[in-house]
Amino acid sequence: MTAPHGRGLLHLAAALDQQAAFDAASYVGPAQLAERGGLDFVTLGDTFARPGPDALAVLSRVAPATRRIGLVPTVTTTHTEPFHVQAAVATLDWVSRGRAGWQLDVSTTEGEARLFGRRHAAPADALWREAGEIAEVAARLWDSWEDDAEIRDEATGRFVDRDKLHHVDFRGATFFVKGPSIVPRPPQGHPVRVVDATEGPARGVAARYADVALVRVVGPAQARAVRAELRDAAAKFGRDPDTLRVLGSLVVDLGDGERAAEPGHGGGGPRQTAQGPLYRGGPVDLAELIAAWHASEAVDGFHLAPVEPHRDLERLVNGTVALLQHRGLFRTFYPGSTLREHLGLARPANQYAVTGGAS
Repeated sequence: MTAPHGRGLLHLAAALDQQAAFDAASYVGPAQLAERGGLDFVTLGDTFARPGPDALAVLSRVAPATRRIGLVPTVTTTHTEPFHVQAAVATLDWVSRGRAGWQLDVSTTEGEARLFGRRHAAPADALWREAGEIAEVAARLWDSWEDDAEIRDEATGRFVDRDKLHHVDFRGATFFVKGPSIVPRPPQGHPVRVVDATEGPARGVAARYADVALVRVVGPAQARAVRAELRDAAAKFGRDPDTLRVLGSLVVDLGDGERAAEPGHGGGGPRQTAQGPLYRGGPVDLAELIAAWHASEAVDGFHLAPVEPHRDLERLVNGTVALLQHRGLFRTFYPGSTLREHLGLARPANQYAVTGGAS
């Protein structure tokens, strides 16, 4: 059963993206800094549209250098085999001992499609429907091993109890997966699924499958409306809306010091830009913005993307987060060890063990 989710539970996350940084070690220090601030998780973007390191591989390197913070790479569902995606995310959950997430994304351009040569680009709505099916089959594959399926019986040489492995036999519009997975059920049961729900085609997937929805909005009224829409849609899909965390996503530039606040915003923002809503100002006004939006139930927290990764993340942790902690609005320590525990989310029951699904 999910713990009550009141206004006192503020969630904060930060992006680790760096331009032209291919050395995985360069991401370790920022992740450790975010962990010192008690942030729920860090994200690392990835796309087939431009050069860059594999986000999931980089965060697998970060995992043993951190202890508590959640690790959420972007893993694109388009052109990528669903079976491989779920196994890779499950492996990150094992490597991090229950701190993995997965930000779903799609590839819409013909240039990205040509990299693989298997099919042409498709409209965003079709790709997000496929992404939803992949989110569904991932959950089934994570459940295809019951928690006690591993028996490791040396006397008989049996590693698993085959009665506790299950075929998922899932047929989507573009793929078929039989299962079971090749990776035992992850420590969290289901690693946390994150979706940027700003655009319409992704919003239904977020409402149905996401544990965390990111929304790029420029004001609390807009954020509140999107959050209400997502929660209503989640309820229509049979979910408890309180199992969905909605985070406002802002680009932050904390290099200009404190500036006069604009009503309802603070620090000269956020303002809409090509990169998304941008906050430009100081750490104090950013703390005021975060506190005000959260208190008004516009969002459950924020996902913050620093303009200058090292400078802005340091000011965020040592300034904004420290002030929120001082005011009793954000944690000063991690009460649990998994990302689900940070987010106040229960570990899902295994659908096959509960229902006695056929193997």
